[in-house]
Amino acid sequence: MTTPNPIRRFVEATNAGDSEAFLATFTDDAFLSDWGRDFHGRDGVARWNRSDNIGVQSNLRIVRVAERDGVYHARVAVTGNGFNGEGDMAFTLDGDRIASLVIS
Repeated sequence: MTTPNPIRRFVEATNAGDSEAFLATFTDDAFLSDWGRDFHGRDGVARWNRSDNIGVQSNLRIVRVAERDGVYHARVAVTGNGFNGEGDMAFTLDGDRIASLVIS
């Protein structure tokens, strides 16, 4: 399956260290959950980005992606100065933006 554009842009912005482009991939009222730590809205996503993503120089690579019931499930390989390894991300999209991201 081809990676949907919002998810592709999410990865590209992270890898480029471009926080502005990263935040632009999310809806204004986005929800992000990282192993039970919940973040709401772009301000919340920005906090997570600083502490767990671009702020720790993460580099992402999509291993595989599949769509089930309107949710895109991506297996992602992560390297950087934070978490290193593979993990699962579930994206719910709203048009060309990410409405929800659940990391587990």
